[in-house]
Amino acid sequence: MILHVDMDAFYASVEERENPKLKSHPLIVGGSPEGRGVVSAANYAAREYGIHSAMPARRALQLCPRLNIVRPRMRFYAEISHQIRDIFHRYTPLVEPLSLDEAFLDVSGSQRLFGSAEQIARRIKADIHRELRLIASVGVAPNKFLAKLASDLEKPDGFTVVPADNVQPWLDPLPISRIWGVGRVTAGKFESVGIHTFGQLRALGKETARQLFGSVGEHFWKLSQGIDSRTVTPERKAKSISHETTFAIDVGDRDILASRLLELTEQVAERLRRSGLRGRTICLKLRYSDFHTLTRSYTFQRATHATDRLWPEVSRLLHQTLPQRKLEVRLVGVGVSGLEKQRPIQLGLFENPSEIAAELKSADLDAATDRIRREFGHDALKRASTLRSNKDRSDKEHLENEDLGKEHPA
Repeated sequence: MILHVDMDAFYASVEERENPKLKSHPLIVGGSPEGRGVVSAANYAAREYGIHSAMPARRALQLCPRLNIVRPRMRFYAEISHQIRDIFHRYTPLVEPLSLDEAFLDVSGSQRLFGSAEQIARRIKADIHRELRLIASVGVAPNKFLAKLASDLEKPDGFTVVPADNVQPWLDPLPISRIWGVGRVTAGKFESVGIHTFGQLRALGKETARQLFGSVGEHFWKLSQGIDSRTVTPERKAKSISHETTFAIDVGDRDILASRLLELTEQVAERLRRSGLRGRTICLKLRYSDFHTLTRSYTFQRATHATDRLWPEVSRLLHQTLPQRKLEVRLVGVGVSGLEKQRPIQLGLFENPSEIAAELKSADLDAATDRIRREFGHDALKRASTLRSNKDRSDKEHLENEDLGKEHPA
Protein backbone atom coordinates (compact mmCIF):
# COMPACT_ATOMS: atom_id res chain seq x y z
CA MET A 1 0.00 0.00 0.00
CA ILE A 2 1.07 3.55 -0.80
CA LEU A 3 0.73 6.69 1.32
CA HIS A 4 0.73 10.21 -0.04
CA VAL A 5 1.48 12.77 2.67
CA ASP A 6 0.86 16.41 1.80
CA MET A 7 1.44 19.24 4.24
CA ASP A 8 -1.48 21.69 4.39
CA ALA A 9 -0.55 25.22 3.21
CA PHE A 10 2.99 24.36 4.28
CA TYR A 11 4.83 27.70 4.13
CA ALA A 12 1.88 29.61 5.57
CA SER A 13 1.33 26.99 8.30
CA VAL A 14 4.98 27.23 9.34
CA GLU A 15 4.66 31.01 9.64
CA GLU A 16 1.48 30.64 11.71
CA ARG A 17 3.30 28.22 13.99
CA GLU A 18 6.19 30.65 14.45
CA ASN A 19 3.85 33.59 15.09
CA PRO A 20 0.55 32.41 16.62
CA LYS A 21 -0.91 35.92 16.23
CA LEU A 22 -1.17 35.21 12.50
CA LYS A 23 -3.28 32.11 13.00
CA SER A 24 -6.79 32.23 11.54
CA HIS A 25 -6.07 35.60 9.91
CA PRO A 26 -5.62 35.95 6.11
CA LEU A 27 -1.95 35.33 5.39
CA ILE A 28 0.23 34.94 2.34
CA VAL A 29 3.88 34.06 1.98
CA GLY A 30 5.18 36.05 -0.95
CA GLY A 31 6.74 39.17 -2.36
CA SER A 32 5.99 42.82 -1.79
CA PRO A 33 2.76 44.24 -3.26
CA GLU A 34 4.62 47.49 -3.96
CA GLY A 35 6.74 45.77 -6.58
CA ARG A 36 6.07 42.75 -8.74
CA GLY A 37 5.87 40.27 -5.89
CA VAL A 38 3.65 37.22 -6.20
CA VAL A 39 1.96 34.86 -3.75
CA SER A 40 4.03 31.76 -3.03
CA ALA A 41 1.50 30.31 -0.58
CA ALA A 42 -1.80 31.35 0.99
CA ASN A 43 -3.40 30.03 4.16
CA TYR A 44 -7.00 28.86 4.09
CA ALA A 45 -8.33 32.11 5.57
CA ALA A 46 -6.78 34.01 2.64
CA ARG A 47 -8.14 31.50 0.12
CA GLU A 48 -11.67 32.40 1.19
CA TYR A 49 -11.06 35.77 -0.49
CA GLY A 50 -10.10 34.12 -3.77
CA ILE A 51 -6.38 34.49 -3.16
CA HIS A 52 -4.19 31.75 -4.61
CA SER A 53 -0.54 31.02 -5.30
CA ALA A 54 1.06 32.76 -8.31
CA MET A 55 -1.36 35.67 -7.93
CA PRO A 56 0.29 39.11 -7.89
CA ALA A 57 0.65 40.23 -4.28
CA ARG A 58 -0.85 43.58 -5.22
CA ARG A 59 -4.02 41.85 -6.42
CA ALA A 60 -4.15 39.74 -3.24
CA LEU A 61 -4.02 42.90 -1.14
CA GLN A 62 -6.86 44.39 -3.19
CA LEU A 63 -8.99 41.31 -2.50
CA CYS A 64 -8.19 41.44 1.21
CA PRO A 65 -6.92 44.82 2.52
CA ARG A 66 -6.21 43.33 5.97
CA LEU A 67 -3.96 40.67 4.50
CA ASN A 68 -0.80 39.70 6.40
CA ILE A 69 2.23 39.33 4.11
CA VAL A 70 5.34 37.38 5.14
CA ARG A 71 8.47 37.06 3.01
CA PRO A 72 9.47 33.46 2.11
CA ARG A 73 12.17 31.72 4.16
CA MET A 74 13.01 28.80 1.90
CA ARG A 75 16.01 27.55 3.87
CA PHE A 76 13.92 27.43 7.05
CA TYR A 77 11.12 25.55 5.26
CA ALA A 78 13.71 23.08 3.91
CA GLU A 79 14.97 22.39 7.43
CA ILE A 80 11.44 21.58 8.60
CA SER A 81 10.92 19.43 5.51
CA HIS A 82 13.92 17.32 6.52
CA GLN A 83 12.40 16.86 9.99
CA ILE A 84 9.19 15.61 8.35
CA ARG A 85 11.17 13.15 6.24
CA ASP A 86 12.92 11.85 9.34
CA ILE A 87 9.46 10.91 10.64
CA PHE A 88 8.67 9.11 7.37
CA HIS A 89 11.87 7.07 7.59
CA ARG A 90 10.89 5.73 11.00
CA TYR A 91 8.25 3.66 9.23
CA THR A 92 9.73 2.83 5.82
CA PRO A 93 12.91 3.37 3.79
CA LEU A 94 10.80 3.67 0.63
CA VAL A 95 10.18 7.43 0.62
CA GLU A 96 9.95 9.43 -2.61
CA PRO A 97 9.89 13.19 -1.98
CA LEU A 98 8.10 15.28 -4.59
CA SER A 99 8.81 18.65 -3.04
CA LEU A 100 9.41 20.21 0.36
CA ASP A 101 5.84 19.54 1.43
CA GLU A 102 4.80 16.17 -0.01
CA ALA A 103 6.03 12.64 -0.53
CA PHE A 104 4.99 9.12 -1.43
CA LEU A 105 5.70 6.27 0.99
CA ASP A 106 5.49 2.55 0.25
CA VAL A 107 4.58 0.84 3.53
CA SER A 108 3.86 -2.61 2.10
CA GLY A 109 6.88 -4.11 3.86
CA SER A 110 6.32 -2.27 7.14
CA GLN A 111 2.94 -3.63 8.16
CA ARG A 112 4.24 -6.53 10.26
CA LEU A 113 6.18 -4.04 12.37
CA PHE A 114 3.75 -1.15 12.61
CA GLY A 115 0.29 -2.45 11.74
CA SER A 116 -1.89 -1.84 8.71
CA ALA A 117 -1.23 0.89 6.15
CA GLU A 118 -4.06 2.92 7.68
CA GLN A 119 -2.55 2.58 11.17
CA ILE A 120 0.88 3.64 9.90
CA ALA A 121 -0.64 6.64 8.14
CA ARG A 122 -2.45 7.74 11.30
CA ARG A 123 0.77 7.39 13.33
CA ILE A 124 2.72 9.51 10.84
CA LYS A 125 0.01 12.17 10.82
CA ALA A 126 -0.04 12.21 14.63
CA ASP A 127 3.78 12.34 14.89
CA ILE A 128 3.94 15.37 12.59
CA HIS A 129 1.28 17.17 14.61
CA ARG A 130 2.74 16.31 18.00
CA GLU A 131 6.40 16.96 17.22
CA LEU A 132 6.23 19.78 14.67
CA ARG A 133 2.81 21.32 15.39
CA LEU A 134 1.88 21.08 11.71
CA ILE A 135 -1.04 19.45 9.91
CA ALA A 136 -0.72 16.91 7.11
CA SER A 137 -3.37 15.44 4.83
CA VAL A 138 -2.84 11.77 4.04
CA GLY A 139 -4.16 9.43 1.37
CA VAL A 140 -3.85 5.64 1.65
CA ALA A 141 -4.36 3.58 -1.51
CA PRO A 142 -3.06 0.68 -3.64
CA ASN A 143 -1.06 2.98 -5.98
CA LYS A 144 0.44 6.46 -6.30
CA PHE A 145 -2.30 8.06 -8.38
CA LEU A 146 -5.04 6.95 -6.01
CA ALA A 147 -3.05 7.92 -2.91
CA LYS A 148 -2.42 11.40 -4.31
CA LEU A 149 -6.08 11.76 -5.22
CA ALA A 150 -7.17 10.58 -1.77
CA SER A 151 -4.94 13.00 0.13
CA ASP A 152 -6.48 15.94 -1.69
CA LEU A 153 -10.15 15.08 -1.19
CA GLU A 154 -10.69 16.27 2.36
CA LYS A 155 -8.12 19.05 2.76
CA PRO A 156 -7.25 20.58 5.14
CA ASP A 157 -6.47 17.97 7.81
CA GLY A 158 -7.69 15.21 5.53
CA PHE A 159 -7.42 11.47 5.90
CA THR A 160 -8.81 9.17 3.21
CA VAL A 161 -8.38 5.44 2.65
CA VAL A 162 -9.13 3.87 -0.73
CA PRO A 163 -9.91 0.19 -0.16
CA ALA A 164 -7.99 -2.06 -2.53
CA ASP A 165 -11.05 -4.22 -3.20
CA ASN A 166 -13.42 -1.32 -3.85
CA VAL A 167 -11.53 1.12 -6.05
CA GLN A 168 -13.98 1.56 -8.92
CA PRO A 169 -17.10 2.40 -6.89
CA TRP A 170 -15.00 4.93 -4.99
CA LEU A 171 -13.64 6.52 -8.18
CA ASP A 172 -16.67 6.56 -10.48
CA PRO A 173 -18.61 9.50 -8.92
CA LEU A 174 -15.59 11.83 -8.76
CA PRO A 175 -15.54 14.80 -11.15
CA ILE A 176 -13.25 14.54 -14.15
CA SER A 177 -11.35 17.62 -12.98
CA ARG A 178 -9.84 15.47 -10.21
CA ILE A 179 -7.66 13.66 -12.76
CA TRP A 180 -4.13 15.01 -12.64
CA GLY A 181 -3.46 17.01 -15.79
CA VAL A 182 -7.11 17.87 -16.48
CA GLY A 183 -7.25 21.66 -16.21
CA ARG A 184 -9.97 24.05 -17.30
CA VAL A 185 -9.33 23.63 -21.02
CA THR A 186 -9.21 19.82 -20.98
CA ALA A 187 -12.18 19.60 -18.60
CA GLY A 188 -14.15 21.74 -21.05
CA LYS A 189 -13.31 19.33 -23.88
CA PHE A 190 -14.51 16.39 -21.82
CA GLU A 191 -17.70 18.18 -20.84
CA SER A 192 -18.41 19.09 -24.48
CA VAL A 193 -18.84 15.36 -25.21
CA GLY A 194 -20.82 14.69 -22.03
CA ILE A 195 -17.99 13.38 -19.84
CA HIS A 196 -18.24 14.79 -16.31
CA THR A 197 -17.12 11.95 -14.02
CA PHE A 198 -14.53 9.20 -13.80
CA GLY A 199 -17.24 6.62 -14.39
CA GLN A 200 -18.40 8.28 -17.61
CA LEU A 201 -14.83 8.41 -18.93
CA ARG A 202 -14.29 4.76 -18.07
CA ALA A 203 -17.48 3.80 -19.91
CA LEU A 204 -16.27 5.68 -22.97
CA GLY A 205 -13.67 3.01 -23.68
CA LYS A 206 -9.97 3.25 -24.47
CA GLU A 207 -10.23 3.52 -28.25
CA THR A 208 -12.92 6.20 -28.17
CA ALA A 209 -10.92 8.18 -25.62
CA ARG A 210 -7.88 7.99 -27.89
CA GLN A 211 -9.90 9.06 -30.95
CA LEU A 212 -11.35 12.06 -29.12
CA PHE A 213 -8.29 13.24 -27.21
CA GLY A 214 -5.25 11.59 -28.80
CA SER A 215 -2.65 9.63 -26.82
CA VAL A 216 -3.34 11.63 -23.68
CA GLY A 217 -6.95 10.40 -23.87
CA GLU A 218 -5.77 6.83 -23.33
CA HIS A 219 -3.68 8.00 -20.39
CA PHE A 220 -6.70 9.70 -18.80
CA TRP A 221 -8.84 6.63 -19.48
CA LYS A 222 -6.38 4.41 -17.59
CA LEU A 223 -6.42 6.81 -14.66
CA SER A 224 -10.24 6.73 -14.64
CA GLN A 225 -9.89 3.03 -13.77
CA GLY A 226 -7.32 3.72 -11.09
CA ILE A 227 -4.52 2.12 -13.13
CA ASP A 228 -1.03 3.29 -12.16
CA SER A 229 1.97 0.95 -12.27
CA ARG A 230 4.60 3.40 -11.03
CA THR A 231 6.58 2.38 -7.97
CA VAL A 232 7.80 4.54 -5.10
CA THR A 233 11.40 5.42 -5.94
CA PRO A 234 13.59 6.54 -3.03
CA GLU A 235 16.35 9.09 -3.46
CA ARG A 236 19.39 7.77 -5.26
CA LYS A 237 22.67 8.98 -6.70
CA ALA A 238 21.88 11.88 -8.98
CA LYS A 239 22.11 11.38 -12.71
CA SER A 240 20.90 14.94 -13.09
CA ILE A 241 19.93 17.89 -10.94
CA SER A 242 16.75 19.69 -11.86
CA HIS A 243 14.19 22.14 -10.58
CA GLU A 244 10.75 22.66 -12.04
CA THR A 245 7.60 24.58 -11.20
CA THR A 246 3.98 23.95 -12.09
CA PHE A 247 2.03 27.21 -12.25
CA ALA A 248 -1.38 27.40 -10.59
CA ILE A 249 -2.57 29.33 -13.67
CA ASP A 250 -1.17 28.83 -17.17
CA VAL A 251 1.33 31.56 -18.02
CA GLY A 252 1.31 33.41 -21.32
CA ASP A 253 3.85 36.12 -20.60
CA ARG A 254 7.30 35.51 -22.10
CA ASP A 255 9.01 37.80 -19.62
CA ILE A 256 7.53 35.96 -16.65
CA LEU A 257 8.57 32.60 -18.11
CA ALA A 258 12.10 33.86 -18.70
CA SER A 259 12.26 35.33 -15.20
CA ARG A 260 11.12 32.09 -13.57
CA LEU A 261 13.55 30.06 -15.66
CA LEU A 262 16.41 32.31 -14.63
CA GLU A 263 15.55 31.71 -11.00
CA LEU A 264 15.40 27.94 -11.58
CA THR A 265 18.75 28.09 -13.39
CA GLU A 266 20.27 29.89 -10.39
CA GLN A 267 18.92 27.21 -8.05
CA VAL A 268 20.28 24.36 -10.18
CA ALA A 269 23.69 26.07 -10.48
CA GLU A 270 23.84 26.67 -6.72
CA ARG A 271 23.07 23.01 -6.02
CA LEU A 272 25.77 21.93 -8.44
CA ARG A 273 28.32 24.09 -6.62
CA ARG A 274 27.13 22.96 -3.21
CA SER A 275 27.47 19.32 -4.29
CA GLY A 276 30.93 19.84 -5.76
CA LEU A 277 29.66 18.98 -9.24
CA ARG A 278 29.72 20.37 -12.74
CA GLY A 279 27.38 19.42 -15.58
CA ARG A 280 27.90 19.09 -19.30
CA THR A 281 24.31 19.22 -20.64
CA ILE A 282 21.65 21.82 -19.83
CA CYS A 283 18.00 20.94 -20.50
CA LEU A 284 14.89 23.10 -20.75
CA LYS A 285 11.48 21.55 -20.07
CA LEU A 286 8.16 23.13 -21.06
CA ARG A 287 4.72 21.64 -20.49
CA TYR A 288 1.77 23.31 -22.19
CA SER A 289 -1.85 23.60 -21.09
CA ASP A 290 -2.80 20.59 -23.24
CA PHE A 291 -0.22 18.53 -21.28
CA HIS A 292 2.13 18.32 -24.27
CA THR A 293 5.71 18.40 -23.02
CA LEU A 294 8.80 19.57 -24.90
CA THR A 295 12.42 19.26 -23.84
CA ARG A 296 15.38 20.96 -25.48
CA SER A 297 19.03 20.59 -24.52
CA TYR A 298 22.50 21.93 -25.21
CA THR A 299 25.83 20.23 -24.44
CA PHE A 300 28.84 22.31 -23.45
CA GLN A 301 32.34 21.53 -24.59
CA ARG A 302 33.43 21.67 -20.96
CA ALA A 303 31.31 20.92 -17.88
CA THR A 304 30.27 23.93 -15.81
CA HIS A 305 28.37 25.06 -12.74
CA ALA A 306 28.51 28.78 -13.53
CA THR A 307 25.16 30.55 -13.66
CA ASP A 308 26.43 32.94 -16.33
CA ARG A 309 27.28 30.03 -18.62
CA LEU A 310 24.10 28.05 -18.02
CA TRP A 311 21.56 30.85 -18.28
CA PRO A 312 22.36 32.14 -21.81
CA GLU A 313 21.76 28.66 -23.20
CA VAL A 314 18.50 28.23 -21.27
CA SER A 315 17.35 31.61 -22.57
CA ARG A 316 18.30 30.70 -26.14
CA LEU A 317 16.48 27.35 -25.93
CA LEU A 318 13.39 29.09 -24.55
CA HIS A 319 13.17 31.63 -27.36
CA GLN A 320 13.78 28.97 -29.99
CA THR A 321 11.09 26.70 -28.59
CA LEU A 322 8.23 29.07 -27.77
CA PRO A 323 7.26 29.98 -31.35
CA GLN A 324 6.49 26.31 -32.03
CA ARG A 325 3.38 26.27 -29.82
CA LYS A 326 0.69 28.60 -28.62
CA LEU A 327 2.10 30.32 -25.55
CA GLU A 328 0.11 28.72 -22.71
CA VAL A 329 2.59 27.10 -20.36
CA ARG A 330 1.70 25.19 -17.19
CA LEU A 331 5.17 23.96 -16.18
CA VAL A 332 8.78 25.03 -16.69
CA GLY A 333 11.92 23.22 -15.65
CA VAL A 334 15.68 23.41 -15.88
CA GLY A 335 18.05 20.49 -15.43
CA VAL A 336 21.71 19.67 -15.79
CA SER A 337 23.01 16.19 -16.60
CA GLY A 338 26.35 14.68 -17.54
CA LEU A 339 27.55 15.34 -13.99
CA GLU A 340 31.17 15.09 -12.97
CA LYS A 341 33.16 15.94 -9.89
CA GLN A 342 34.48 19.48 -9.69
CA ARG A 343 38.14 19.89 -10.58
CA PRO A 344 40.41 22.79 -11.54
CA ILE A 345 39.68 24.33 -14.95
CA GLN A 346 42.32 23.36 -17.48
CA LEU A 347 42.78 25.41 -20.62
CA GLY A 348 42.34 23.39 -23.81
CA LEU A 349 44.73 23.72 -26.74
CA PHE A 350 42.30 25.72 -28.87
CA GLU A 351 40.30 27.49 -26.17
CA ASN A 352 40.20 31.25 -25.84
CA PRO A 353 42.02 32.39 -22.65
CA SER A 354 39.62 35.33 -22.32
CA GLU A 355 36.68 32.91 -22.06
CA ILE A 356 38.42 31.04 -19.25
CA ALA A 357 39.13 34.33 -17.47
CA ALA A 358 35.48 35.33 -17.79
CA GLU A 359 34.39 32.00 -16.33
CA LEU A 360 36.77 32.33 -13.40
CA LYS A 361 35.41 35.81 -12.72
CA SER A 362 31.87 34.41 -12.91
CA ALA A 363 32.87 31.67 -10.45
CA ASP A 364 34.03 34.31 -7.96
CA LEU A 365 30.70 36.10 -8.31
CA ASP A 366 28.76 32.85 -7.82
CA ALA A 367 30.81 31.99 -4.72
CA ALA A 368 30.12 35.40 -3.20
CA THR A 369 26.42 35.11 -4.00
CA ASP A 370 26.23 31.66 -2.42
CA ARG A 371 27.91 32.92 0.77
CA ILE A 372 25.51 35.84 1.11
CA ARG A 373 22.47 33.64 0.57
CA ARG A 374 23.67 31.03 3.05
CA GLU A 375 24.15 33.72 5.67
CA PHE A 376 21.09 35.90 5.06
CA GLY A 377 18.66 33.75 3.06
CA HIS A 378 17.98 33.23 -0.62
CA ASP A 379 16.02 36.47 -0.97
CA ALA A 380 18.90 38.57 0.36
CA LEU A 381 20.40 38.85 -3.13
CA LYS A 382 18.43 38.64 -6.37
CA ARG A 383 18.94 39.47 -9.99
CA ALA A 384 16.56 42.27 -10.96
CA SER A 385 15.02 40.24 -13.77
CA THR A 386 13.88 37.48 -11.41
CA LEU A 387 11.56 39.90 -9.64
CA ARG A 388 9.06 39.32 -12.44
CA SER A 389 9.05 35.62 -11.66
CA ASN A 390 5.56 34.13 -11.57
CA LYS A 391 6.79 31.60 -9.08
CA ASP A 392 4.63 29.06 -7.33
CA ARG A 393 6.81 27.08 -5.01
CA SER A 394 3.75 25.66 -3.27
CA ASP A 395 2.87 23.89 -6.48
CA LYS A 396 5.34 21.07 -6.11
CA GLU A 397 8.66 22.38 -7.16
CA HIS A 398 10.87 19.32 -7.39
CA LEU A 399 13.84 20.00 -5.15
CA GLU A 400 15.26 16.49 -5.04
CA ASN A 401 17.92 14.89 -7.19
CA GLU A 402 16.08 13.18 -10.02
CA ASP A 403 16.36 12.11 -13.62
CA LEU A 404 15.24 15.05 -15.70
CA GLY A 405 11.87 14.41 -17.24
CA LYS A 406 10.81 11.91 -14.61
CA GLU A 407 7.04 12.15 -14.25
CA HIS A 408 5.52 13.05 -10.89
CA PRO A 409 1.84 13.50 -10.12
CA ALA A 410 0.91 16.92 -8.85
